[in-house]
Amino acid sequence: MSRIWIAAGALAGLLAVGLSAYAAHGLTLDPVRMRMIDNALTQQGWHALALIAVGILADRWGGWALQGAGAAFLAGMLLFCGAVWTVAITGRSLGGIAPTGGMLLMLGWLLLGIAALTRRA
Repeated sequence: MSRIWIAAGALAGLLAVGLSAYAAHGLTLDPVRMRMIDNALTQQGWHALALIAVGILADRWGGWALQGAGAAFLAGMLLFCGAVWTVAITGRSLGGIAPTGGMLLMLGWLLLGIAALTRRA
């Protein structure tokens, strides 16, 4: 499972860089929507690194909390960033998708902390 988390983090990082270039050079939106895009890209970049950390720690620590952190980071990133991009580009809200994604991102950090405190010796 460790390789899956690292690969997912690497793909998310790749997409964050590519989408950042697109936002900077090919996207023309008003300043409010551009700030939304910047926020989504920042969150994606940080959580790409978090997924890579989960992958690195997976073989060393193992356990349900670490695997749950990886799943929460991945799902939260997809939901939050995807919903923010949708609102910024189309102006259409996806309802509670972005807040749900944000809560999953926070859950991922909580589970990573639990994994650190309960890791095997």
